[in-house]
Amino acid sequence: MSIFNFQDVTTIIDLAGENLKQLVPMGSHWHVCAGHARAEQTRARHLGTKSAKILPAMKILATIIGAAFVCLLYSGAAHSQDTADLVLVKKSESRLYLMRKGEVLASFHVAFGSNPRGHKQQQGDERTPEGRYILDYKKADSSYYKAIHISYPNARDRKEARKRGVDPGGAIMIHGQRNGYEKFSAFTQLFNWTDGCIALSNHDMDVVWNAVKPGTPIEILP
Repeated sequence: MSIFNFQDVTTIIDLAGENLKQLVPMGSHWHVCAGHARAEQTRARHLGTKSAKILPAMKILATIIGAAFVCLLYSGAAHSQDTADLVLVKKSESRLYLMRKGEVLASFHVAFGSNPRGHKQQQGDERTPEGRYILDYKKADSSYYKAIHISYPNARDRKEARKRGVDPGGAIMIHGQRNGYEKFSAFTQLFNWTDGCIALSNHDMDVVWNAVKPGTPIEILP
């Protein structure tokens, strides 16, 4: 959570304006905005006296605007580190979305199992599951670059598999590239190449890894 917000920055700029009114003659017009300050003096009389007053004002203005800029940078950095409260995957778009309070924090191109259409039915069908699951644990020492486990199969999946007399499969993950092959990701990510997992580039996987905590729900749509 950010310590500063836009209202804080607005307050700082307002304070800057009040200080300038006290230090700059009424004949001068000052225009102030976040990250940018411009002064225009339209009636320059007694230049020496006014310059002596304007210089301190400019120093104060520069200090206040600098502080406001730092506030904005800090706020942006804090926002980029927000954790997701939902991971949304849309197979039809080949995209994964990090969501928080209904808003998209970030989205990434992903690859699926080599038989991506439809819900996973059994071991070896190379399909990616569809539905709502939980990202229940992380695995840093995976055969792939980082991995977050998806709680497939759930009770319904196991029940349906028993009816058909098949193994529902498992070990479905969100992960990066296979270890040692990350340099080929620009090529591999053009295809659905996994056995049912959801794959990202290693760079994108770092973002997802940092934004997702165990227990976060994931919804996978067709």
